[in-house]
Amino acid sequence: MAEKKAGVIVILSSPSGAGKTTLVKKISSRNKFKISISHTTRKPRSNEKNGHDYFFVNNQEFKKLIDSRKFLEYAKVFKNYYGSLKKTVVDSLKKGENVIFDIDWQGTKQIKNKKLKYKILTIFILPPSKKELFKRLLRRDQKDEKIANERMKQFRDDIMHWKDYDYTVINDKLEKCYKLIISFINSKNKKNNTFNYNKEFIKNHIKKLIN
Repeated sequence: MAEKKAGVIVILSSPSGAGKTTLVKKISSRNKFKISISHTTRKPRSNEKNGHDYFFVNNQEFKKLIDSRKFLEYAKVFKNYYGSLKKTVVDSLKKGENVIFDIDWQGTKQIKNKKLKYKILTIFILPPSKKELFKRLLRRDQKDEKIANERMKQFRDDIMHWKDYDYTVINDKLEKCYKLIISFINSKNKKNNTFNYNKEFIKNHIKKLIN
């Protein structure tokens, strides 16, 4: 049995550029919500700080952590490794903090397979359109079209994992999307959980995104 006041694991995943990192930061401003800061072998972007956005390490350091089984989950995404340290996450959960993850479907699957004694809520974020996603990727990567195109190639495979998540939401307007996610989290933390959403609407949106 999990401790009575233990925190909850909240996972946000999305295709690259759909806005999950912004949403994770917004959710983390709430009381008792804490971001799980991942280790990564990726180079920091101009606005990122070590220890705040990620722990930036080299391949050798990352592989040492894999070999010593320190990770709760890890994955290779776009030629770089990302991983979350198990001890850091569990320590926060024991204190009653809700830990938010900004990870892809590979990491989500690993955490779910660990059969932890803590509640896990999984949320998948979709963009309003492929055109809007491409615009966001260009803005984020300083108009580097090569990087944006590389991300778009992975897009179709990524969004097909939406059905493995508890809740899927379209990020057309940030504030609206944020409120829907909070409503979902709050409902799932109640004993008389009655949360439902329109999966047919999401299926139709997916069809538009992949055509």
